[in-house]
Amino acid sequence: MSREEAVRAMLVLMPRVAQRLKRTTVPEKLKTLNLAPRHLSLLSNLVFDGPALVNELAARLEVAPTTVSLMVADLNRQGVVERKPDPADRRRTIVSISDDPETREAINGWLSKGASSWERALDPLTPQERAMFVRTMGAYESGASCERDD
Repeated sequence: MSREEAVRAMLVLMPRVAQRLKRTTVPEKLKTLNLAPRHLSLLSNLVFDGPALVNELAARLEVAPTTVSLMVADLNRQGVVERKPDPADRRRTIVSISDDPETREAINGWLSKGASSWERALDPLTPQERAMFVRTMGAYESGASCERDD
């Protein structure tokens, strides 16, 4: 496939992917929380990597710690995440998914749909091909975020 054919194919595919993501059903337990994609990224990190410090989450999400602090405060008020003092340093706070089984189940169910789709899509690729795909998607996102609609 030539570069031009690949670009054309991606220009056709990406709007369909975006529409599919917009139609992803938010679990009933989480519907009233007004969650945005940034919340999903934060929750994904907590589900897959476990509890973390705000600075660790900020580094993983590639955003400022203040942004993560605001999201955590919002999610904490709504009972989705919990903040606990770090036993090793009481000045730091560890963020985790709520211990409420219903909330945890709703989050896991919501994330599992996307995770299983990615697993099926990435499974036939070699580790090197997966790494290249992730880098390519990152480069696309970075390039798209630099472009302006004039």
